Amino acid sequence: MFVLFFILITASLFANINDSLLVELDRYIDKRDFYVRQKIERIDSLKDQLYLSRMRNEKREAFKYLRCLTEEYESFVFDSAFFYVTKLKEAALQISEVELLAEAKIKEGFIFISGGLFKEAIDSLKSMQPETFSDSLKRKYYPVLARAYYDLADYNDKELFFDSYLSIGNKYLDSALIYTAENTNIYWSVESLRRMKKHDWRGAKFAFEYWMRNLDVPASYYGIATSSLGYIYQLTGYEDKAVEYLAKAAIADIKRSTKETVALRNLANILFENGQVSRAYKYIIIALDDATYHNARHRKIEIARVLPIIEGEKLAQTEAQKEKLIVFLVGLVFLIVLVVASLVVIYIQLKKLYKIRKVLQQTVMELNELNKSLTEANQIKEEYIGYFFSINSEYIEKLVGFHKNVHRKVLARQYDELTQLLKRFNMKEERRSLFRKFDEIFLKIFPDFLEYFKALFDGDEEFFVPKKGDLLSAEMRIFALNRLGITDAEKIASFLDLSVNTIYTYKTKVKSKSLFRDSFDEKIMEIKAL
Repeated sequence: MFVLFFILITASLFANINDSLLVELDRYIDKRDFYVRQKIERIDSLKDQLYLSRMRNEKREAFKYLRCLTEEYESFVFDSAFFYVTKLKEAALQISEVELLAEAKIKEGFIFISGGLFKEAIDSLKSMQPETFSDSLKRKYYPVLARAYYDLADYNDKELFFDSYLSIGNKYLDSALIYTAENTNIYWSVESLRRMKKHDWRGAKFAFEYWMRNLDVPASYYGIATSSLGYIYQLTGYEDKAVEYLAKAAIADIKRSTKETVALRNLANILFENGQVSRAYKYIIIALDDATYHNARHRKIEIARVLPIIEGEKLAQTEAQKEKLIVFLVGLVFLIVLVVASLVVIYIQLKKLYKIRKVLQQTVMELNELNKSLTEANQIKEEYIGYFFSINSEYIEKLVGFHKNVHRKVLARQYDELTQLLKRFNMKEERRSLFRKFDEIFLKIFPDFLEYFKALFDGDEEFFVPKKGDLLSAEMRIFALNRLGITDAEKIASFLDLSVNTIYTYKTKVKSKSLFRDSFDEKIMEIKAL
C-alpha cells in the first residue's frame, strides 16, 4: 500500500514538474526571435572584427574570426556556415599551416553532417590523414567522423546498413577516447554518447547524469546532454523524465538559437502519444520551421515522417471541435430563441398583469372611496337616527301633554280655555325649532360646511346670512339636504315648508353666482364629514 502511495505521489510530482517545464518552454518559444536577434548581433559584431583584421592584413586574426563565424552559423544557417567554412579553408591555406587547414576541414565535415550531406561529409573527412594530427586535433576529428556514421545510420532507420554504420561510428568514438583526458567535458560527451550508441542505456544514463552533476557543462554541450538523456528515458519507458529532459534541451536550443536539433521533434512525438495533440502539433511545426531555417535536409525528412500523422490527428480534432461548435451554436440559437420566446410571453403576461394591477388599483381606489362613503353614510345615519329618536321623543311628550290638556278641557267643557290652548300651539315656532335642531346636527356632522360653501363664491352673498336664531339660510339648507343624499325637490320642499318652484329658484340663484356653476353639485358632495 505504501509503495502504491509513493508511486502515485511521485507520478503526480513529475506531472507537475513537466507541466511547469512545458509552460516555461512555451514562454521561451514566444521569445525565439529575441534570441535570434541576439545571435545575429554577435554575428554582425564578428563580421566587423573580421573586416578590421583583413584591413590590417592580420591573417591569423582573420582566421580566428572566420572560425567564430563558422561556429555561430554551423547549427544556425547551413548556407552561411558553408560559406564561412570555405573562407576558413582559404584563410588556412594563406597561413600555410596544416593543422589550421585540418581544423577547417573538420568543421566543414560537421557542417555537411548538419545539412544532411553525409556522403560529402565522409568523403571530406576521410580525405584527411588523421595519423598526422596532434592529439587535440584527433579529439575533434574522430567524434565528428563518428557522428557522420551515426546520423547516416539514423537516416537509414533500421534498414540494411544500419548496424554496419553504427558499428563504424562506435569504432571512431573508441578512437576518440584514446586521445581524450578523463573527467573532462570532452571525455564525458564522447563516453556517454558511446554507451548510448552501444545501447547500454543504463550505462549511458549514468554517464550523462554523472557528467551533468559533477562538471560545469558548457552551453554548447548542455543541449546535447539533456536531449540524449530524454531520448534514453523515452526508449526505456520513463516518459515523464523524457519529457522533462527534452523540454530542458529544447529551452537550451532556443537560448543558443540552435536550429539543427531533434529535442523539440522527439518531445512532440511523446506528447502526441500521450494525447496532447495541440501542443505536439505546435512543437512539430516549430521543429519543421527550425529545420527549414537551417536547411537541414535529413531533419526535414525525419519531421516529414511524423508530421502528417500529427497533422491528421490535429485536423480530426479540429473537425471534431468544429462539429461540437456547430452543435453548441445550434443549441445556443435554440436557447436564444427559447429565451426570446420566453421574454415575449413574459412581456405579454407582464402587460396583462399591469392592466390587471391598474384595474385592481382602480377597484381598490373605488372601494376606498365607497368605504369612505359608507363610513360617512353610517356616521350620518347614526347621528340622524339619534336625532330622529330625540325629536320624536320630544314631540311625543309634547303631544301627550297637549292631548291631556285638550282631553281635560273637553271633559270640563272649558271651551274658551281650549281655544286659548290651541292658539298657544305655534306651528311656525315648532318648525323653526325643527330647522334649528337640523342645522345643529348637520354642522356637527359637517363642521367645515359653511367655510367650504362660502369658498365656492367670489364674494359675500346675501344667502350667506341666516335668519335670526338659525345657523343656515334656506338656500344653504337645500344644499345641506343634497349633501345628505336627499335630492328629491318635493321632499325638500315638504321638509322646508316651501314650494317646489321655490326650491328650484333658490338652487338656480345660488349656482348662477358660484365660481363652479357646472360642477356645483359635485363640489357640494366633496365636503367631508367629520
